[in-house]
Amino acid sequence: MSLKTVLILLGLALATIFALVCVLLTRERSPSTCQHLPPEQEDVEDDKSLVFADLTAEEMSQVVRYLQEHLGVPLVEASRAKPSENCIAWVDVQVPTKAEVLQFLDGDGARPFREALAVLYFGNQPEPNITEYVVGPLPVPVYHRDVTVQRYGGKVPYHRRPVTGREYTDINALIQRELKKAPQFLAACCESDGTNLVTLTTAPRGFKSGDRVTWFVLFHNVAGTGYYLSPVGLEVLVDHGDLHVSQWQLRQVFYNGRYFASTGDLEQEFVAGALEVVRLKQPQADAVLGSMKPRSPPGPPGPLQFEPQGPRYSVRNNRVTFQGWSIAFGMNPNTGPRFFDIRYRGERIVYELSLQEALALYGSNCPGGMSTRYLDGSFGIGRFAYELVQGLDCPYTATYVDRHYLAESDTPKTNQKSLCVFEHDSALPLRRHFSDSQSFYYGGLRKNTLVIRTISTLINYDYIWDFMFHGNGAVEVRVHATGYISSSFFHGHGTDYGNRVGPHTLGTMHLHHIHYKVDLDVDGQLNSLETQDMEYEFVKDPWSRQNTIERPYLRRERLQKEDEAAFPLNAPMPHYLSFVSPSTNKWEHPRSYRIQVISFAGKHLPVSSSMERSISWGRYQLAVTRRKEEEPTSTSVYNQNDPWTPTVTFADFINNETITNEDLVAWITVGFLHVPHAEDIPNTVTVGNGVGFFLRPYNYFNEDPSVDSSDSVYFSSEQDVGACGANPLACLSSATTCAPQLPPFHFGGFLNL
Repeated sequence: MSLKTVLILLGLALATIFALVCVLLTRERSPSTCQHLPPEQEDVEDDKSLVFADLTAEEMSQVVRYLQEHLGVPLVEASRAKPSENCIAWVDVQVPTKAEVLQFLDGDGARPFREALAVLYFGNQPEPNITEYVVGPLPVPVYHRDVTVQRYGGKVPYHRRPVTGREYTDINALIQRELKKAPQFLAACCESDGTNLVTLTTAPRGFKSGDRVTWFVLFHNVAGTGYYLSPVGLEVLVDHGDLHVSQWQLRQVFYNGRYFASTGDLEQEFVAGALEVVRLKQPQADAVLGSMKPRSPPGPPGPLQFEPQGPRYSVRNNRVTFQGWSIAFGMNPNTGPRFFDIRYRGERIVYELSLQEALALYGSNCPGGMSTRYLDGSFGIGRFAYELVQGLDCPYTATYVDRHYLAESDTPKTNQKSLCVFEHDSALPLRRHFSDSQSFYYGGLRKNTLVIRTISTLINYDYIWDFMFHGNGAVEVRVHATGYISSSFFHGHGTDYGNRVGPHTLGTMHLHHIHYKVDLDVDGQLNSLETQDMEYEFVKDPWSRQNTIERPYLRRERLQKEDEAAFPLNAPMPHYLSFVSPSTNKWEHPRSYRIQVISFAGKHLPVSSSMERSISWGRYQLAVTRRKEEEPTSTSVYNQNDPWTPTVTFADFINNETITNEDLVAWITVGFLHVPHAEDIPNTVTVGNGVGFFLRPYNYFNEDPSVDSSDSVYFSSEQDVGACGANPLACLSSATTCAPQLPPFHFGGFLNL
């Protein structure tokens, strides 16, 4: 072998060794690049947030056992209970008073007793009623006290109770019996014997207190698709107010623009040839209006968001922390998501942020549609927040949290993975500047946001509830509506109330109005309300006194009374409206948080309406009142079935009390008018159908707090922008090697239905 060959082989060997060393060194460095970050350090003890925590499944069971053993009356499980029997309707946590909680959180006060609120329907009593008990202390209760009179000023009448699943079952059985009286009509109109038709409830149920008379709309039922788009033109009015199911009656029938006393009368008219019938074929699953089955084969996967070093937030018990934020979260089975003790950089900004109600009010030329005003809290906004689909409802790698509830059952149920938490890269700078003058540099910060999300399916509609926490100390609350529209049978002048979206389907116009409670504590509990807006003044220019300048100036006003702070829906509102603290920032401005509402609400129900007081919160896009323990919510689940004598009337909260240096609450209404159209088939899309509000720091800090973010980017023309040490963005190429191993897809959301 020649010397030249030996040298070549030696060189190749050295090169191979060098390459292997580089690979090994790279592999050694990879774990340090990809290793998960340690959890964020907490500045408040984790377990203190448990003062707000939802009940555990075991606590719910303990409350049920206690009530069964100590009330001294027979209790039937609600899923089986007749109206003439007693049952436990639902159980929720009883949050202690604010004074107790703050003494515990901020002072040296003892931990408040943990208690539950139990709601019972007493149908087996001389005077049937709804009673609310506080039960405690948990986990092993030894006492209960009736708080109904304290909360509502008297017993709650029994007819105000929400309709239970058992009641709907009995109503459907009655309707099926009545449909059998019109066999020839059903065969002609719907290719049906009644068993393939499904009913949809309306609400409220009548026109005066004590009524429990409901229109039910009938649809063709097709497996695997939303029946809401297949009305058959038949609607029935059922009186189900009697305690005894045997006394319930079908009061009236509507078909294709005409009213009949019974299904027998309807059949008689049809047989006599006096009834115009629209002959509908039973829809087929592969061609039904509104099918959501994909029409194209799967394509390549879209972008995937992941955290190279694991989540930068922490979820422990009922508390989330993220880059200075700390939030205690929970879920009311009726009214849905609620948050407490929201802090930024250790300072409480919001004591309570909670959803109060969601109203859907419809128009139609059919009786069911024209009389529908759904108050979704009475159906269960939190209870019907089901399991979220990873990778679609929330990012695949989000943290998913189970929620427990007890409603219409003696056994707690779990909606697995029904709340998600994730950090969202909005692909938008939170702030940035490119300097092309004097000195050349770039500075910016990505808009990464902590998102807490849950989604409620309320019959046909799906509401996506988002609560977002930004790096500049702002809180954003947003709701999107999607799901199926509700529809009426198209007949007559139907297009006066919506758009035709199918051969016989009218997409009925409606409004969505959503109400929130925001108990802001800006630099302490005592706040005032200040407005700022622009005006023009006409002045002579001071340098020549010959020309006029239209100079904008800032008009500030400190509102004194609640009446001044009640801003009617859709009326002009000051552009800047803030909760202000008595203390100031470095620049001698009051430390404040601004409320900024983003809404496209429809018109509120006329005040002359007999049921308007039950939704009187909808009169105002914003109302600020003094906080009171006896005014915990703006509405009640009992308002749905007796809106004519509402159990809670929000308008009564506004009684012109002083709101200067007081503990204040902002009540915010957002919403939009929806006129369904062809593109709402199969589902309403979220694009353009999102509303909400911001809580934004306004002179609360001395500068934008996001300047302290470790995600900040800055580089100048004199730097090597490709160097990882000088520019964090240059480090991202190595982070792509940290793509996570995604867990297998799993969904168990159908198991709890």
